[in-house]
Amino acid sequence: MSGAESDVSTVRLSFQHFSWIDYSIFVIMLGVCGGIGIYFGFIKKQTSTKDYLMGGRNMKLVPICFSLVASFISGISLLGIPTEIYLYGSSYIFTMIGAFMMCIIITTTFIPVLHELQLTSAYEYLELRYDKRTRVFGSIIFSVYLIAWLPIVIYVPALAFNQVTGVNIHIVSPIVCLVCIFYTCVGGLKAVVWTDVIQTVVMIGAMILVIIKGTVIVGGVDEVFSKNWATNRLEFPSCNLDLTERHSLWSVTIGSTFYWIGNVAVNQSMMQRFLALSNVKMSKRAVWGFFLGVILIVSICSYSGFLAYARFNECDPLNSKLVLAKDQLLPLLVMDVLAEWKGMPGIFVAGVFSAALSSLSTGLNSMAAVVLEDFWKPFFHKLSQKQTQILVRSVVVILGCICVGLVFVVEKLGSVLQLTMSLSSASMGPLAGIFLMGLFLPFIDGVGALSGGIAGLITAWWVAAQSQLAQARGFLTFDEKERYTFNCTYSFEPMTIVEDITEGEVSYIYRLSYLWFTGLGCSVTIIVASFVSLRSTKNKIDPRLFAPFLRSWLTHKYEVEQMDLKSNPS
Repeated sequence: MSGAESDVSTVRLSFQHFSWIDYSIFVIMLGVCGGIGIYFGFIKKQTSTKDYLMGGRNMKLVPICFSLVASFISGISLLGIPTEIYLYGSSYIFTMIGAFMMCIIITTTFIPVLHELQLTSAYEYLELRYDKRTRVFGSIIFSVYLIAWLPIVIYVPALAFNQVTGVNIHIVSPIVCLVCIFYTCVGGLKAVVWTDVIQTVVMIGAMILVIIKGTVIVGGVDEVFSKNWATNRLEFPSCNLDLTERHSLWSVTIGSTFYWIGNVAVNQSMMQRFLALSNVKMSKRAVWGFFLGVILIVSICSYSGFLAYARFNECDPLNSKLVLAKDQLLPLLVMDVLAEWKGMPGIFVAGVFSAALSSLSTGLNSMAAVVLEDFWKPFFHKLSQKQTQILVRSVVVILGCICVGLVFVVEKLGSVLQLTMSLSSASMGPLAGIFLMGLFLPFIDGVGALSGGIAGLITAWWVAAQSQLAQARGFLTFDEKERYTFNCTYSFEPMTIVEDITEGEVSYIYRLSYLWFTGLGCSVTIIVASFVSLRSTKNKIDPRLFAPFLRSWLTHKYEVEQMDLKSNPS
């Protein structure tokens, strides 16, 4: 590090140098995104709501794959995964097993059923399978999840920007969000998808630059892995059956399968893109394209976590207070590694913001679809083409502004990656349960599904909230890997060691690994719904609403009743 025995605050300031070239690159990226919005909004106009929300259902496969990856991998993942690897080791990488299992499940059940029904909102399925109340319940869960998640998506890159420039978070957040709201509002899904393509390229390019230059500085790939091996950061998840273990073999396989189903299969933001393709075969290919893209980005982010440890193994920036938040670790590495190359920090910040913009734009676009299809059409009078366009665009603008306001709230919250995963897992678990019952359990009726969903939601939210509260108070801590400060070239105040508070003070269920939250909500939903539905005398079903491989068995056991699935004139 720079400066012999200079103070840590001086060293921290020395990293905050962002040249006019860096600012220019960042502004160009925002300008290109705005330009794409103008192109699809004013030059290649979206003539119908179907075009605006679904890209006319004839989107191309490759851009959709890029878009799926970009919107799922937010700035939270780009900054959170390296921090996760740095603090806790490589076990997180094995959650990709759950992603693989999710892809098998979604391609054999969700995609064929929802594509055949030609839906705009995935939650329309819930009305067809159960009733209107369950559909509204599903849409509300998604809406709450999205409004809780999007401000965090904006806050994380603003934090990175603050680390490398010193610019106030509350100045940069509104500016970037306004650009995003603009191109999402005027350009619709096509603008969202094509900006996602550019943003994915920038995002991956920025991360690759960091790891190549960083690896050279550290002394090669061997050196990176040997330093991590020495502190047990390279490890397999343990086979311990304890559900409170953060990353055991069971939580990264079974637990994360539920987590991925909750965040992809029942998430309108993701399903909207799968359904925007012209046929089932292409949608299935998009699922596997998405999987490969996620593996690529998780691998790059994980390696950058190993690289950060190899670079800072003799002087940990967290214990020495060189960084003030855990998620500023990667920005510090970037400024340390790329600072001498003018423009490179700008590309990195553009990459992290790209990840955030793609998640935000997708969220706003999918929320517009949910408001129109699930909250307006079932309850209010039919709108003209022009009125519909005004409604969906208004949703984008209003929700975007709400998210900017909520960034102030997020700033007061704790560890970013786990907070988001806990929130989203708790919300999407019951929803995953309702969809899975719909596809696999014909005896479950609307009352059962709604009762189970409410019970599952209350349980999952309560456990997640208590877990987060225990962590915030310091009652619940996780064992971190060793970190050292024996060779720092600057002075800092040593961290005060707080005595561990015994875990006995926190109930077992609140100590569950965050990867089990979705499974918990899903399981409670299915168990309660099954009990409530025992009173059901349902004997008529529409086979199209169930998983394809069950249909022949169902037609023998139940009376077939083909529902009139009138396509919405949107």
